Amino acid sequence: MFVDKVKIHVKAGDGGDGAISFHREKYVAKGGPDGGDGGRGGNIVFVTDKGANTLLDFRYRKKFIAENGEGGKSGKMHGKSADDLVIRVPEGTLLRDAETGRIIHDMTGGEPFVLCRGGRGGWGNRHFATPTRQIPRFAKNGTKGEERDVLLELKMIADVGLVGLPSVGKSSILAAISAARPKIAEYHFTTLSPILGVVAYGEDGYVVADIPGLIEGASDGAGLGHEFLRHIDRCRLLVHVVDVASVEGRDPVDDIEAINGELFAYSPELENRPMLIAANKYDAVDEASFDRERFEKYVSDHGWELIYISAATGYNMKEFVDLIGRRLSELPPVTVYEAEEAPEPEIPSGVEMTVRREGDVFVVEGQWLFNLLGQVNLSDRESLSYFGRVLTKYGVIDMLEENGCQNGDTVSIYDFEFDFVK
Repeated sequence: MFVDKVKIHVKAGDGGDGAISFHREKYVAKGGPDGGDGGRGGNIVFVTDKGANTLLDFRYRKKFIAENGEGGKSGKMHGKSADDLVIRVPEGTLLRDAETGRIIHDMTGGEPFVLCRGGRGGWGNRHFATPTRQIPRFAKNGTKGEERDVLLELKMIADVGLVGLPSVGKSSILAAISAARPKIAEYHFTTLSPILGVVAYGEDGYVVADIPGLIEGASDGAGLGHEFLRHIDRCRLLVHVVDVASVEGRDPVDDIEAINGELFAYSPELENRPMLIAANKYDAVDEASFDRERFEKYVSDHGWELIYISAATGYNMKEFVDLIGRRLSELPPVTVYEAEEAPEPEIPSGVEMTVRREGDVFVVEGQWLFNLLGQVNLSDRESLSYFGRVLTKYGVIDMLEENGCQNGDTVSIYDFEFDFVK
């Protein structure tokens, strides 16, 4: 079964809590606090699996939860940080926000991507000892790990896409030029999922995708092909396979117009995508009924290159492979989708927060602040400026002043520390 779109829920591990502990040793009086810090929760990490070409593994497993960090221990020992939860997806998978549909990351290129970060471990009570508070009987809890719903959408990585009506010979062509062995038979819709094949050419070769047969109305949901139109998006070159022998009784020109109409309706960008016309089943052409002049003029008027081939007899197949290889050498690399910027997070009405003083540090807590920190890039100047405006707008600065915070004092919001300045 071919699955190329699925929604899952992922959650990074929570940070371990800090320990409340005091040193106990013979002949050592008042050993003092020695509670260790909690470990970090596991991240949610996506990596590419070059051997996979479907999201079938996610059809029945929809929740992925990383382990929590271990709590701190006595003797100033840190809790163990949890291992990251690694999720393998086919190369070319887009990670989208399930609610807005925006692209978070394109899993193309092989680099791991951390989608959700694990919570930070809490401080043990040893951090809170001061000259006036020598026996702190409290520690800090670990922070929550990030979680979200994400939509996985597979757009296959292929240099060439074979498109055309059913039974024009796309699968036969793929079998003839590569080691792929798609099911081939003389009836419609034998190809039920896109099939990839690697073609030997030059040093590296190139990848060809057999896209299931399209029919009129495919861009509106008709037939099987509409499920796979997205896999054409990345193809650098489209090879339009047409039956010039008219085995099905169709006109080759009408076939090309019908399929191109569906492609361009799905994505106007495909209208400018380089295209090659592969006139298949040339060995069975009836010259008396084939209007060669009309067909070649139509192709020439649109600026497409034409090659007559026969997958059944091997006619012109080597020239076909070489022609595609030469065209690909002139084209830019496979498209990689850029991440789309997230809108500024909305702050809920009726926000609740608390401010307390721990030694010389003013600690501010509130669920909305925790959520806000997870959506702000604190290493970016503009994001940091936005964060400051939110603190002012929703009364955090005023509440700090009411609790005695002055210029130069340290403020901590879920382990993000800064000097108070107003």
